[in-house]
Amino acid sequence: MKRSRRRSPTPEARAVLSSAPDKSDSKIPGIKEIAQAAGVSIGTVDRALHSRPGIRAATRAKILQTAEQLGYRPNLAARYLKLSQQRRIEVHLPQEIASFFDPLRDGIRHAAAQFQPNLEVEFRSYPRIGQGEVESIQTFLEHDCDGIILAPSSLSKISPLIRKATARGIPVVCVATDAPGTDRLTSVSSDPFTSGAIVAELFTQLRKGVREVAIVTGDLSTFDHSEKVRGFRAMLSDLNSAISLVEVAEAHDDYREAYRQTCDLLARRPGLGGIYVSTANSLPVIKGLEDSGRIGTISVVVTDLFPELVPLIHTGKVFAALYQRPLTQGRMAFEALYHFLMEGIRPRPVHKLPPHIVLRSNLDLFIENSVVELEG
Repeated sequence: MKRSRRRSPTPEARAVLSSAPDKSDSKIPGIKEIAQAAGVSIGTVDRALHSRPGIRAATRAKILQTAEQLGYRPNLAARYLKLSQQRRIEVHLPQEIASFFDPLRDGIRHAAAQFQPNLEVEFRSYPRIGQGEVESIQTFLEHDCDGIILAPSSLSKISPLIRKATARGIPVVCVATDAPGTDRLTSVSSDPFTSGAIVAELFTQLRKGVREVAIVTGDLSTFDHSEKVRGFRAMLSDLNSAISLVEVAEAHDDYREAYRQTCDLLARRPGLGGIYVSTANSLPVIKGLEDSGRIGTISVVVTDLFPELVPLIHTGKVFAALYQRPLTQGRMAFEALYHFLMEGIRPRPVHKLPPHIVLRSNLDLFIENSVVELEG
């Protein structure tokens, strides 16, 4: 890790440091000392150190610099006293698609493990996005909890529930997809618009006779899914691409539906040159290509990376995968909620992770370093 260069103390900081008779006898500086050195009130220092609103950016920067120069360290004992209060976080995630949502759950579990047993994390599952989630969340809202992590589907269905949770003082963190325009605390996801744009650019640059492309997605009422399609269309337009997006098939993350729609699509579109599977539900699409005798003749870009895809990428049956980093998404969603509950630190409204492009050339490197993602 690259170490930051130590700055020279400001005159105010030097004055505080010089007032200490001996370094070994000087007490650890706190908020009062920082306020004196920076020439501001104790309340202003508290807002700066805990990322609270009501303070100018320049003042915040000055206070943080002064705190660093004085050697300020957070009061870990006070933090422990806060942590000793029992807290409970509810996590609502779909069972399908397991190859994505299981690692996302693991990211939450790993991040929460260090705070046990004072922090309880309860997981609830429902069949898939758009099926059973409303009932699951409503059940939890009937009980007391301190925070909720969920993957929202249709805004018309989820917005009232987020509003109800917020009214009860329960912060909501969206993960994997977003619910823009609601009162959710923050959202953590791979940037869907960028994902769609990347795939459009990949297809455009292939130059292998690809003229017609289709997208197989989940449900366009889900923000993540609709944004990927929007990003794909926007990049085709920006590039003045010769590729046409001829169809967008909604398979609702259902294996049988995705397989059926793929077979129907291939029968209707003999000139199809590319398919973008914008959810992790790619295996039924590949099965449809194999059963139709079109595998290897159509360029396929899928979403996420799991064991079944590895040989398909190695053999060229799948051209590329966009890895959405579910472990990191889970960890970041938990950390955002934890720091808000325990320290009052409000996260920025949206966290967009850049997706990773996985090709045959770098596939083995991703596999070898797959555990590194837990470290961020």
